[in-house]
Amino acid sequence: MPSCASVATPLPQQLNRKQQQSALFANPKYFRSLAEHLQYLTLTRPDLQFSVNYVCQKMHEPIVSDFNLLKRILRYIKGTTTMSITFDKNTDYKLTAYSDSDYAGCQKSSRSTGGFCTFLGRNMISWSSRKQDTVSKSSTEAEYRAMSKTASKITWLVAFGNLIVNHIPADYQLANIFTKSLPQRPFEILRLKLGVGVPHTPSDVYVPPFREKLALVSTKLMKVEA
Repeated sequence: MPSCASVATPLPQQLNRKQQQSALFANPKYFRSLAEHLQYLTLTRPDLQFSVNYVCQKMHEPIVSDFNLLKRILRYIKGTTTMSITFDKNTDYKLTAYSDSDYAGCQKSSRSTGGFCTFLGRNMISWSSRKQDTVSKSSTEAEYRAMSKTASKITWLVAFGNLIVNHIPADYQLANIFTKSLPQRPFEILRLKLGVGVPHTPSDVYVPPFREKLALVSTKLMKVEA
């Protein structure tokens, strides 16, 4: 992996249409170990949230194609090691949340994936990507489930105010990145809007550390493939 080429996105765009290598992966314990370590990176890399959540759903019985997806995530990380979520100190305190869903995105269970992100001013303070607990009968129901989950998460922050719900056009829906695999250009635009990038002025932003966990993941992969 140290000499591998980087990729522009963590996952291919159309996951269900990729050629499947259905043989069981020979070392599921190793797969689970890598996936678990990648979960730590999502604490400071929201652009990894959907992809890591996706491969973690395969931990019980991973197949070869699942491991190939996991390696793709590592290739994406290799090309973005200098990136992290950044916080701007010059911002207001307006609370804004975005929610979205990918209707029946799971082929096996027909369950939808819901995602949300919450901003305080221009700074993102929380985010999530998770398969919904039950099957939705329509895309509208899946969207309402995602919105309900988001509202329940932020209610305690707005105990003395009101929730105002607005429709967000797809081109401006920041939560899109937490519900599905996207083409390169939309992915990069949303990643930037989430505040993930290379900090320009260290004095203006705070960048949480994550390179230690990345080094651990890379070391584990090097040991097995050596």
